[in-house]
Amino acid sequence: MTHLNIAVGIIRDGQQRIFLTQRAAQSHMAGKWEFAGGKFESGETADMALARELNEEVGIDVERASPYEIVEHAFDERRVTLHFYLVEAWRGEPWGREGQPGRWVAQGELDADEFPPANAGIIERLKREATE
Repeated sequence: MTHLNIAVGIIRDGQQRIFLTQRAAQSHMAGKWEFAGGKFESGETADMALARELNEEVGIDVERASPYEIVEHAFDERRVTLHFYLVEAWRGEPWGREGQPGRWVAQGELDADEFPPANAGIIERLKREATE
């Protein structure tokens, strides 16, 4: 079984909104909304992968990112380790640099049904924190 390490950025602005992008039609979990990020390349740490992926996918340069949670998830054909980071300082304005739709969503209005199943626990945690 293939194992992938994936760096994931929860990009949150000062109004407690989170930037999401939509997965491409030809990708695994097509049409689902997601936090920006992607696979580690050879020799990369989670921090390095996060910075590279957020620049490539949404055109921002990370200035401050804090580890948020690590989630293990198994699919039929692969296992993933998702390294979630809370990104609250960056340069640039996030946008779908690879042509993917993007949108800002209030943290308390995230809907786990719109995301791949591996994100369910993270969505619930973010929603809970939005009401605290």
